[in-house]
Amino acid sequence: MKTTVFRISGMHCDGCAQIVHSVLERQDGVQTCAVSFKDSTARVLFDPARIDESRLLAIIQKTGYGASPQHD
Repeated sequence: MKTTVFRISGMHCDGCAQIVHSVLERQDGVQTCAVSFKDSTARVLFDPARIDESRLLAIIQKTGYGASPQHD
């Protein structure tokens, strides 16, 4: 399992965060995710053998939000 944090842009409320959460949560290979409107982040625990970071980014962007990996 691998955890990645993405910066999410374009979220305007908790409802937006819930949309991103719902979409990520349904993906094959995603174990858990936590999306924060306040922090503009999505923390995703996933199985890299089943889904990769680039696919997760594309899924978030397809919902209409910007996304990029967060580097600490």
